Amino acid sequence: MTADATTVRGAAAGLATLGLLLNAAVWGLSWMPFRSLAEGGLHPLWATAAIYAIASTALAVARPATVGVLLATPALAWLALASGLTNATFNTAVALGDVVRVVLLFYLMPVWALLLARAMLGEPITRRACVRIAVGLAGAALVLHEPGLGWPLPRNLPELLAIAGGAAFALNNVLLRRLAGTGESALTLAMLAGGVLLGAGVASALALAGTVAWPAAPGVHATATLGLWAALFLAANMGLQYGAARLPANVTSVVMLSEVLVAGLSAWLAGAADLKAQDIAGGLLILAAPWLLPDRSRP
Repeated sequence: MTADATTVRGAAAGLATLGLLLNAAVWGLSWMPFRSLAEGGLHPLWATAAIYAIASTALAVARPATVGVLLATPALAWLALASGLTNATFNTAVALGDVVRVVLLFYLMPVWALLLARAMLGEPITRRACVRIAVGLAGAALVLHEPGLGWPLPRNLPELLAIAGGAAFALNNVLLRRLAGTGESALTLAMLAGGVLLGAGVASALALAGTVAWPAAPGVHATATLGLWAALFLAANMGLQYGAARLPANVTSVVMLSEVLVAGLSAWLAGAADLKAQDIAGGLLILAAPWLLPDRSRP
């Protein structure tokens, strides 16, 4: 490989990493608008559907050919489902639960990514990988532990949603890697459409059951918040699909851990997080898991 080719490859990897960091930063701060909107009466599921509807409409108008690619590529339906589940579960969890605990449990995602990458991409699971899985699960056990309550299992809805969201996000990233030959705009539109369909679908079902209120017409503040975060999530999703399509699933998982730092710091500064020693210890284990005993084949 020539020096120029090496430089190009390095630049591409750098851009891919920046795309993932942008996505992580947006997701790490996303608890703020969803919690604000929830306090104003708009459930996170409705907020998710509205934000992604604005973003997907903007993308479809800017690049109308993308709609045809999406409709003509059945495999993108799985990406839409994974993205929709990720957003519906995570956004609800951070709006209703403790931000730091939710994000830490969500970031068991590298464990699920490792298993899914083996099943779907043929990426090997080595002894080192098994150690990383064990460390990640030990960290989750510390975060979930409540003295005198038996096994450290999720004990409320936000914690269950956080774990489910991490598994869905791992699937999302593995699918992005698998569908890397598809147009980037089509991948982004599929992820946005999934957020709309799953968010609105689940919210409608809960509203019909009387569990969630139907949305009212948003006021000026809510409208501005929805518009701003639609633009941010559009940029974040484009960054995610660009980065995840170009980097191995295990590398993507490591870079995305930066979301934990953004979410934790912002929640602490805003007084929205209750940090305990066991949360810090468990979080450090979850964060450390993907870095431990790196495989020799890892870039």
